[in-house]
Amino acid sequence: MSVIARAPIEAASIDLQRWPGLVPPAWMPVRATLARLLLRRVATQTGIRVELPDGSHFGSQDGPVMTVHEPRTLFARLGKGGKIGFGESYMAREWESAELVEVLDALARHASSLVPRPFQVIRRWYEARQPIAEDNDQPGSVRNIARHYDLSNDLFATFLDESMTYSAALFTEQHATLVEAQAHKIERLLDATGVHHGTRVLEIGTGWGELALRAAQRGARVTSLTLSLEQAHLARQRIANAGLSELVDIRVEDYRDATGIFDAIVSVEMIEAVGERWWPTYFRTLERCLAPQGQIGLQSILMAHDRMEATKSSWTWIHKYIFPGGIIPSEHAIRHTMGSHTSLDIVDLLHFRDCYASTLRSWRERFLANEGHVARLGFDPTFCRMWEFYLAYSEAGFRSGYLDVAQFVLARKGSRNLTGPTAEAGA
Repeated sequence: MSVIARAPIEAASIDLQRWPGLVPPAWMPVRATLARLLLRRVATQTGIRVELPDGSHFGSQDGPVMTVHEPRTLFARLGKGGKIGFGESYMAREWESAELVEVLDALARHASSLVPRPFQVIRRWYEARQPIAEDNDQPGSVRNIARHYDLSNDLFATFLDESMTYSAALFTEQHATLVEAQAHKIERLLDATGVHHGTRVLEIGTGWGELALRAAQRGARVTSLTLSLEQAHLARQRIANAGLSELVDIRVEDYRDATGIFDAIVSVEMIEAVGERWWPTYFRTLERCLAPQGQIGLQSILMAHDRMEATKSSWTWIHKYIFPGGIIPSEHAIRHTMGSHTSLDIVDLLHFRDCYASTLRSWRERFLANEGHVARLGFDPTFCRMWEFYLAYSEAGFRSGYLDVAQFVLARKGSRNLTGPTAEAGA
């Protein structure tokens, strides 16, 4: 359950110039009525309890509670925007829940069947499609990355651990701290790809520099690529403070422009920002830059292939507000893309989705505990509700099994597996 109570936002306090998506939609009675009927069906199917202002309720008697403050506007948003409207309605405080993760978890567990089959047929005409402007060509990638990762280093510091690692931690000990679990994740990937003194390492997706720093502490020479100016600035500062600048070259550079040959390539949760159209280019780049006996450490969020195919062209709340241009691959898509466009093969694989749920829970708790500091950084209450919804939404995805995460070790077919770590169970 959510552990921190939050003060509600007054609707009048929302800056509608800053948040134009929260302007109440025009009333469309047929769509709104269908939305109300659909939410009633969803509540019954998923076991959530929807409470309305007049004291009535529907759904489960004792399930996680979704409290609706403005039913007319909620149903109007659902009727117009579907899942986007659902998230925007939360941002606008038209509904809320003290059990937000539990509500979203219940919805995620039934994601494939929430919409009745007859309506699924017409979904492609109803749902918004990915904007062409959010394609991850090189100019588009710069814009998409900036919209999320260049928000503020100080913002991310409010909820990440001191290593500033923004990806799934790997908990293998019951009482491990988040920073310990993040270190274990990175060290495992460096071990898996044989990183040691003198290893030439290419990192695609710098983050805030923790993996590059740890590789350099082993004596490796690291070239790390990012498109985020904010991340590059702080990563360089952290590397310099550690006295490792001679071993690490952090470049603001697109992965497609990478040059050189490397003994190990690592890319942690960057493929989600590549885009399906560019997956072949991404994997061909990995192969092109890999030494003959080198290995690649790839960490990726995953989803079931049928769900990926069903949703890959949809423009969702996450795309609109959090990760423009993103798409989460399936394991099948990764295998198929590599098999069709490269000679790369998977030589080791570890799944650890429960660890991501734990990571996100920690991030969400830290964020809510530091909400006052977030406000002092200049982020308004609507942003805070949006970010809480994003973290809860993501946590629910992993808790429910809708999402997964895995570390892949890749090598050219026929090359010997230099390290081959055995799988270990995540907490």
